[in-house]
Amino acid sequence: MRYGTEPSLRRSRRLPMSSPLMKGSLLALATVFSVWVLGRTFLFLRDAALPQWFLALAAIVWGVGGSMLLFTLLANFVEQFPPRWRRGLVPLVFVGPAAAIVVIYLALPALRTLIQSFYDAKGENFVGLANYVYAFTSQEMLVSFRNNFLFWLLFGTGFSVILGLIVAVLADRTHPVFERIVKAVIFMPMAISMVGASVIWKFVYEYRPAGVNQIGLLNAVLTALGGEPRAWLLTPFWNNLFLVAIFIWLQTGFAMVVFSAAIKAVPEELLEAGRIDGANEVQVFLHITLPNIRGSVLTVTTTIILVALKIFDIVQSMTGGNYGTQVIANVQYTQMFRLFNYGRAAAVAMVLLAVVLPIMIYNLRDFSKRTEAF
Repeated sequence: MRYGTEPSLRRSRRLPMSSPLMKGSLLALATVFSVWVLGRTFLFLRDAALPQWFLALAAIVWGVGGSMLLFTLLANFVEQFPPRWRRGLVPLVFVGPAAAIVVIYLALPALRTLIQSFYDAKGENFVGLANYVYAFTSQEMLVSFRNNFLFWLLFGTGFSVILGLIVAVLADRTHPVFERIVKAVIFMPMAISMVGASVIWKFVYEYRPAGVNQIGLLNAVLTALGGEPRAWLLTPFWNNLFLVAIFIWLQTGFAMVVFSAAIKAVPEELLEAGRIDGANEVQVFLHITLPNIRGSVLTVTTTIILVALKIFDIVQSMTGGNYGTQVIANVQYTQMFRLFNYGRAAAVAMVLLAVVLPIMIYNLRDFSKRTEAF
């Protein structure tokens, strides 16, 4: 009897291929193998002497395909666990990689920058708060604060939001075909980078001495009308407004699209009820439409504020921060890559982070409240 039952006992101890443990083991091995293959592929692509177009295409396939493969394997691996464990592992699988990237590429560099801000130009000797004294008292930083908060924050954000709102309201009351054309034209600059927009507007502001053929649009019009050409970007105070005009040109389309979607979501019954009660169009907008799109207005405003506070591309491309146009990010760039003063550059970077961080936190909290409402 003993010898007759041994084969059946052995067969019963074998795990079937469909068991969760066997599936989990195979998926774990497949995940480890995939990570190894993707790592070796990365090293090969990094060191290979191949055409740039091929490397770019291979990197896209490697990055997107590899991410999809890993997430698929990990998701199936987690599905093999009991429901109680699964609830705790699913967030780690899908949010964990993103959280790790944030820590590696954002939190740790920020901490390193904070430590660097207490050292001298070469990062060798501890100097305490000396770099922060420079960041809050030097003339170039005071001018940068003025430019960031007065020109870019107040005028740039204010006009972008107001013009976007006006265009959205007016376009919403026109013929659908005309509305689409207007929105497409105004939104088109959003497809251009800030550097690209700066190159375009350089031809608008270009200055040549009197008597020379003017290739700048403004000076060409001005001289055609009998005036004298002007150096638009060399005149302190006004040159900041000319740079902010580029920013407004870029951001108005973004504001318009968001506001237009929010306005179309306002119930038509509310608008009709207001008109029946005797309200004119201005009153309907102020007391019905605007309160209903308040969340969108706050989101657009805070988003543009973040862009305005971190502005760098337009200033660097147009004036290089000269003639009184420097901003906080431009000072950081100058200290870091021209003067090689890493301590001061780190301190300026931390000041900029301190200015931007409260608005980012507000945006995240506002977004969390909205998602909870749904």
